[in-house]
Amino acid sequence: MSADSADTPVTAGPSASAGAGGTGPVRARASVASRIAARTGGGVMRVVLVLVGLFWLMPTVGLLLSSLRSPADINASGWWEVFTAPAQLTTENYARLLRNETITDSLLSTIMITVPATVLVVVVGSLAGYAFAWMEFPGRDWWFLAVVGLLVVPVQVALVPVSKLFGTIGIFETTTGVVLFHVAFGLPFAIFLLRNFFAEIPRELLEAARLDGAGEIRLFTRVVLPLGGPAIASLGIFQFLWVWNDMLIALIFADSESPPITVALQQQVRQFGNNIDVLAPGAFVSMLIPLAVFFAFQRQFVSGVMAGAVK
Repeated sequence: MSADSADTPVTAGPSASAGAGGTGPVRARASVASRIAARTGGGVMRVVLVLVGLFWLMPTVGLLLSSLRSPADINASGWWEVFTAPAQLTTENYARLLRNETITDSLLSTIMITVPATVLVVVVGSLAGYAFAWMEFPGRDWWFLAVVGLLVVPVQVALVPVSKLFGTIGIFETTTGVVLFHVAFGLPFAIFLLRNFFAEIPRELLEAARLDGAGEIRLFTRVVLPLGGPAIASLGIFQFLWVWNDMLIALIFADSESPPITVALQQQVRQFGNNIDVLAPGAFVSMLIPLAVFFAFQRQFVSGVMAGAVK
């Protein structure tokens, strides 16, 4: 090697810098992106989520505070005035609501519709989901495809023919008719959901139970139901909320003398216009029962959602 070549400085080209760990601008962009991700994953993101949650809850808080104000205060100012004048809060609206037979009867009618419709969908959907997942019978796959196809049928398509059918058999404008309608349109989703969940149960577990002498009923009640509890609880919560908050089916098929709470509140608006002192507590009371059901089964609901996400 000559002295000239030994004294010549060696400069690293673009390929050398790339081999050492990437180009400078790319590494700079990566570091900036990583810093932004780290910041959003920390306290800043928590503050943003808290603000979004408070903004989302604002209508509910406003409804609650409006239900605790007198009609004169409601007509005079907005619900936010409570924070500067807490003496406006009163429970007189709720006392008046409990004396309103229309609202109390509607709550009872809603419970009589929602509970049977939820229980029937959960029970029948569980049995059918197990049959489609683990029992062999002719045309099983085609029957399941027909059930899946029913998921896309809109409720509005069935209103007229079902109304004629219920009128013919004498259950139009009855609680039985409303329950049967909700069960019929709730079963396709229930069967689809539970069949897919039950199909993920290890086959070896079921075969071991059969070797121990378990029949289909014992296998369903002792093995499948305990393992499928989260999915069944999730289905029950969804079905309960759908039926409780329904207004279209109740408006058409329910008894006009004892309508559910959604129809009763709508009739209050139509008859009395701006009687917010009845509507606000009635609407808030109609929210409490679904919230109580959700929080009662919150752990099972989260487990079912997470299990479905993992699978």
